[in-house]
Amino acid sequence: MSFDDDYRRDVLEPARAAGDQPPEDLRARYALPDPPSSGPHPPPPGGRAPLDGLTGPAVAARVKQVRQCWRRARGQLKYRKLIDRLEAEHRELAPLFSAAERGDLRPLEQRLRAGRERTERRRGQARARLADAAGTLRMAAPAELEGIARAAGVTRAELAELAAADGIEIREPDPLPSTAPYPAYRKVRESLDVLGKRHLADFLFGPVGAIRVLDGFAAAGGDVALDRGAVAAAGAEWARRSRDTSTTHADTVLAALRSDADPHALLLFDVVDRLRERLRQRASERALLRHAVEDLGVEQGDARRLVFALVRETGPGGGPAGRLRGLLDAGDVFAAAELADAAKIPHPSPHGEAPEEEVLAAEARHRLDTALRLRETAAAEPDPDRAFRLLADALRLVRDLPGAARHQERLPPRPVPSLHADVDPAGAGDASAGRATVRLSWETSPSTAGEIGYHVVRRVGRAPRDARDGQVIAGALDERPPVNVPLYYGVFAVRGEGVAAPAVAGPVVVRPEPGDVELVAGDGEVTGRWRCPAEAARVVVLRDGRPVPAGRDGFRERVPNGRTHHYLVRAVYLDEGGRELVTDGVRASATPGAPPEPVYELDAETDASDPGLVRVRFEPPGNGTVELVLSDGPPPWPRSAIVPLEEVRRETRRLACAPAPGGLEVRPGSSGWLLAVSVAEGAAAIGAYHRHVNLPPPRRLVAERRGAYVHVGFDWPADVTEVDLEYLVAGEPRAETVTRASYDTQGGIRLAVPEDAPVELSVSAAGTAGGARVTGPPVTAEVAARAIVRYDVLRSGPPWRRSLTIRLTSSRPLRVARLSLVLRAGRVMPHRPGDGDTVGAWEQVPVPGELSLAAPDASAPYWLRCFADDAGVELSDPPVRRLQVAR
Repeated sequence: MSFDDDYRRDVLEPARAAGDQPPEDLRARYALPDPPSSGPHPPPPGGRAPLDGLTGPAVAARVKQVRQCWRRARGQLKYRKLIDRLEAEHRELAPLFSAAERGDLRPLEQRLRAGRERTERRRGQARARLADAAGTLRMAAPAELEGIARAAGVTRAELAELAAADGIEIREPDPLPSTAPYPAYRKVRESLDVLGKRHLADFLFGPVGAIRVLDGFAAAGGDVALDRGAVAAAGAEWARRSRDTSTTHADTVLAALRSDADPHALLLFDVVDRLRERLRQRASERALLRHAVEDLGVEQGDARRLVFALVRETGPGGGPAGRLRGLLDAGDVFAAAELADAAKIPHPSPHGEAPEEEVLAAEARHRLDTALRLRETAAAEPDPDRAFRLLADALRLVRDLPGAARHQERLPPRPVPSLHADVDPAGAGDASAGRATVRLSWETSPSTAGEIGYHVVRRVGRAPRDARDGQVIAGALDERPPVNVPLYYGVFAVRGEGVAAPAVAGPVVVRPEPGDVELVAGDGEVTGRWRCPAEAARVVVLRDGRPVPAGRDGFRERVPNGRTHHYLVRAVYLDEGGRELVTDGVRASATPGAPPEPVYELDAETDASDPGLVRVRFEPPGNGTVELVLSDGPPPWPRSAIVPLEEVRRETRRLACAPAPGGLEVRPGSSGWLLAVSVAEGAAAIGAYHRHVNLPPPRRLVAERRGAYVHVGFDWPADVTEVDLEYLVAGEPRAETVTRASYDTQGGIRLAVPEDAPVELSVSAAGTAGGARVTGPPVTAEVAARAIVRYDVLRSGPPWRRSLTIRLTSSRPLRVARLSLVLRAGRVMPHRPGDGDTVGAWEQVPVPGELSLAAPDASAPYWLRCFADDAGVELSDPPVRRLQVAR
């Protein structure tokens, strides 16, 4: 490659990319070679000279060669401006090179140092400009990077390196939608705001974490997809709700999602439109980013890209075009048309390409003319629903159309076709409430345009004439209507400020029944109580169709026992003419009877074979059915007291009983006070009681001998803290108390017992009842005595005629049923008779005693060990050296 090619690549092209800015470093501008020892970067001031190693003639020759390259490059149009600037600056540098040619390099060295400082200063200025352009988002567009590079006189590559070092991302702004993909988007957004939804994704999925709207939809909090299936699921969810104003707004949003518009494009425009609104309010980049992340829930990376694209898209436009575009984007078309007329912007010419402000002005005027025609048509339209829709279309075109919104707000809907009022004298069907209500039901207004609401009014004596004529009722239920007066109800359909003619129901007269009616049956009498409505003149009572003397608040009469009596309690009201009007009445029944007699004495005992079963014996009372109940503490009633059965049920636990001779059988299941109550007609007579202590016996008792100890284990009884252990060792009785903590810590109970002594033991649960210690049924076990027989194996005689002697000893004389001597070759001891060869066996062997036999003819090493086949005998081995034959 020639010198010219290298120079164009290394110097001219970077300088042209920097806006035809020649490099400040003269070493680079004139392609001066680096000093041999200085490396690619010259030393700082005070060190070696930048031109160390170069001579004046060499510098002059290289400058001449570079200028010849300039003249050849000037023939290309793209380098002409740069070369002209290089030549112009060379005239000022010529004295430096002349001095260098004469041998004085100091002026050139000083200029090289100053040029390096200017280069670094220029790079710092470019870096600061780029940081200002990136702002809070730390993002800049490639065009901005190129413009800053040209203005600062640095190459684009250098500035890109500085941007990467400062964490500034260079990227093109993402394209953002300028118009809504759905024509009625403004209505959709109003509905979203009413429902309290941040955007369409919030409406469809609820809180799903941070969302991404650029490069496809994604959510951090769940695997959700923005597709027709999600729209269908949301529609099904809203369809299950009762109809009200919120469902009307939801239908508006769902209609947009079900349209031909792409759901993702609709969501992207929804988010962008909300950010544009904040930008029009002069929000900063930081405020926009915070609004996108915290308020709209956009993922941080997408939020930065959105704000970056939005700021670059709507940056300072300047002039009428920018102002018109801002007004049109905000929906202020009337203001845009007024601005176009005031600025006298002409209509675009049909020939050629018109300026942007003329196109925007024409759009504003056209939309305004269309909206005005719609407004005039609506003013002459007799049908308020059609006029409402015409005005809605006009406002979609021109949001700030004068008078349109006000006119639309005043258009009344069509009236409610019919209204029905039903009196519930008891209040939701509860006869004890004594509270009357009026339930209203009506058909919805036939109007479908706009949001229809309903205003309910109650008036006494006549029908309401307008929405303010009477008492306002919230909803379709009048919970506290006036009593014994004619009531009229009116329902007004409302749309904005427009109110339709009322639908009227009435007159309705509310006459409540007596409340809190209660009958109490006694011994041969019935007592009635109730709460009489204040407006009622009196109360009449009928028993089985016959009148019963009664006061305003109750009655008492004598009736036969053992028979159910039916009563009807009715309220009597006086109308305006003084005539008596009787209500339908409240029905109630009572069965009087003799009071129950208590159980005076009872006897309770636990079954020895079944500790959980308790037999209770008592004399049957003269009246009443005996039940057994269990209470945690002593009964709170005195003996023989007559109390309501409900109170006994509340304070105690009823037990399931089975008839038994002389009384009842019961399984209490837990400790407590066993109480006998006699029940008759809702009353209970408190009888005798018994303190029952639930001490179940231990289960699965196991006792086994382990050397000098006997181990005792069992399943610990539930709700028991201690057990009593009694055992007999060689005729000597012993006893101890074991706690649950001690048993769990030791893993059972250990008893120190001689190995040859039999043991008999019993375990029973223990507790406290009435201040005395009591025990439950015991469980027993026995451990038989085992005789310990010790043996020794002795070898004697010359090597050619060895013999073995087995010597047996014990603490008392006995016989071993069978004794065998086992030999096992090798170095492992036999642990059972089958582990080797039996070399000798004897039956009914007396102890103490000796047994002799010839030594086995076997090669060492080997083991000899005795085994006893007798359940009452345990052999004790001699030392290991007596059992092992090494050679």
